[in-house]
Amino acid sequence: MKSEIIFEVIEAEEGGYCASALGYGITTQADSLAELRDMVRDAVACYFDDPDAAPGIIRLHFVRDEVLAR
Repeated sequence: MKSEIIFEVIEAEEGGYCASALGYGITTQADSLAELRDMVRDAVACYFDDPDAAPGIIRLHFVRDEVLAR
């Protein structure tokens, strides 16, 4: 069974999204969620030269902060 890789996804202040892999030196960004999914797949494929060594599952973990004022 292939392993999985987890990306932490945040909304960029200037717009769009940034994704960073936990435990790997993989980071990418995109303007939309659809584009981000494609960019993450491409970044994982580029990082792992051997397709058999690449994780079989890519998980996107969305992190969002909310600030409430009184």
